[in-house]
Amino acid sequence: MGNADLRDVAAIEDVSFDSLAGSVVAVDAHNWLYRYLTTTVKFTADSVYTTGSGEEVANLVGVVQGLPKFFEHDVTPVFVFDGGVTDLKSDEVERRREQREKAEERRQEAEEAGDGVEAARLDARTQRLTDTIHETTRGLFDRLDVPYIEAPAEGEAQCAHMAARGDVDYAGSEDYDTMVFGAPRTLRQLTSKGEPELMDLQKTLDKHEISYEQLVDVALLMGTDFNDGVSGYGPKTAVKAVKEHGDIWGVMEADDVYVENADRIRELFFDPPVTDEYEVDLDVDPDIDAARAYVVDEWEVDADEVERGFERIEESLVQTGLDDWT
Repeated sequence: MGNADLRDVAAIEDVSFDSLAGSVVAVDAHNWLYRYLTTTVKFTADSVYTTGSGEEVANLVGVVQGLPKFFEHDVTPVFVFDGGVTDLKSDEVERRREQREKAEERRQEAEEAGDGVEAARLDARTQRLTDTIHETTRGLFDRLDVPYIEAPAEGEAQCAHMAARGDVDYAGSEDYDTMVFGAPRTLRQLTSKGEPELMDLQKTLDKHEISYEQLVDVALLMGTDFNDGVSGYGPKTAVKAVKEHGDIWGVMEADDVYVENADRIRELFFDPPVTDEYEVDLDVDPDIDAARAYVVDEWEVDADEVERGFERIEESLVQTGLDDWT
């Protein structure tokens, strides 16, 4: 998710969904899907999304509930799925695995103590995107004709790349690192009930009178998904140090601190593994009946739990018109 300290550095403003009408957003699929997955697990009985064979597809409930927000505001999402994890992120992946294991232990304790509310809360924190979740999410997107692509590595880096090329209007992610990857404009809070936030790269640079390269160095001092940062370097201190000493190397020499793998992490942000080999067909033709059958009949999700979501999708397509939406 990136270091939340970046929020205090970034230039962020609220925007209305209405102002985004007609735009295209490259959405960090892992990030978006995980939030809907955990919310569904937390607030929905597991019998709703568990098949007769015991497979859990809470993601299908989450996707059906989450997609209408885009359609109703005439915003086209292009979902970007993560590829392989870079070596530099292995520590972060391990940390998240350990957190899930600890949450699972606490969930079992809560369940044994009869605390259903706490057990449900902790169950949501143990979720991961399984092969079945990946398969069924893509299967539902196919039937709804929602465009998606596969990134070679980090999804947020690919989203940033597509936005920087102008192939989409915005990157969409909760991860503050998306801006550090060079996304000119990033939409956050796409999974929240209220309006989204706009994180603007150029306004951030102007706000602090720094270069993009210096912004990356500020992020390295505070910490990213790829490093823990340096103790004592919060937003104000990091910006001041980089401006005073020029770059990360100047800060390390002047302040006698060390950022492990600084050169490799900088290079990753400046030149991440991304692809230009993608085609996004925005001439959509969703098959609602096929999508409903896929979710309810094939994957045995409780029809009542997803019917309103499908109705909202149908209503939005009638309201805006397919030609307008595409």
